[in-house]
Amino acid sequence: MDPLRQSASPCSSRPSSPKTPPCEMLGYVGIEAVLDQLKIKAMKMGFEFNIMVVGQSGLGKSTMLNTLFKSKVWKCTLPGLAMPTPQTLQLKSVTHVIEEKGVKLKLTVTDTPGFGDQINNDKCWNPILGYINEQYERYLQEEILITRQRHIPDTRVHCCVYFVPPTGHCLRPLDIEFLQRLCRTVNVVPVIARADSLTLEEREAFRRRIQHNLRTHCIEVYPQKCFDEDINDRILNSKIRDRIPFAVVGADRQHLVNGRCVLGRKTKWGIIEVENMAHCEFPLLRDLLIRSHLQDLKDITHNVHYENYRVCRLNESHVLPHGPCWVNLAPTPPGPSVAPGPSKACTQAREDSDDN
Repeated sequence: MDPLRQSASPCSSRPSSPKTPPCEMLGYVGIEAVLDQLKIKAMKMGFEFNIMVVGQSGLGKSTMLNTLFKSKVWKCTLPGLAMPTPQTLQLKSVTHVIEEKGVKLKLTVTDTPGFGDQINNDKCWNPILGYINEQYERYLQEEILITRQRHIPDTRVHCCVYFVPPTGHCLRPLDIEFLQRLCRTVNVVPVIARADSLTLEEREAFRRRIQHNLRTHCIEVYPQKCFDEDINDRILNSKIRDRIPFAVVGADRQHLVNGRCVLGRKTKWGIIEVENMAHCEFPLLRDLLIRSHLQDLKDITHNVHYENYRVCRLNESHVLPHGPCWVNLAPTPPGPSVAPGPSKACTQAREDSDDN
């Protein structure tokens, strides 16, 4: 996907007019130079991408992040040093600037150690949902200022990679309860962690059971069908949806295989190559998150998830007599926020405000 392509906004006030006839040009104008201008500007500003990883301890989340960006973006725990299990879920974020061929990417990684590790995991997802909504609130508070920054810092979570334990059975009740709430707030990409512990037949059967669970419980993971813009997107995303959840294996060490260095995990019976499709589906995850859908993830976050949050928050606020466009936002109540999904109330409120 072209990184300069913009996703369709569900709240756009300027619908396209396909009946407008094209104007006949008598000579070369140079409109195509706009692409070069956008590229130069984007190269100067760089890009931002915020990713969150969620899953139980020991599923290889840190290793997967290092494999995904081929750098030490997150420190892995040494095998001999067993870290104590945290009593409560703690969110940790780290930011790096990665540069490749002159393109700078400001990458923010958020880990969730302690998720699902307790005996009683009741409402263990509240800190995660609260963190995601807190980033939306920070962006909204900057956006509604009368004198705001030229470039608002974007800390909103653009994608959440959810690691499913390789049980081989189906999604657990904890997975279902959390994913039902999470998919209404952020783009969710589920993956089967440590897929090398399953055979190819077990992996495929496990994938079909998970897909059945997602359909049964109305869990819409990324890429969503309703956001396919044209036939090309529909064909590409249909292939991706048929392979989700990806069966992935992470490794940050190189080994020599047939005279070439490859990323992989060395076992007693051989080397599992991370970038070999015959061994795992890590290349599909990498292409989805970085090479084809990175900008689309950011667009859907801004135009859909953040827009849902913004509409609900503005409808909760009170209009002050300072001016026709002055809005006072009441502070969010303490405690975990409720995930503002595309509910009927928000949709109806948005329609009423458009009519007014």
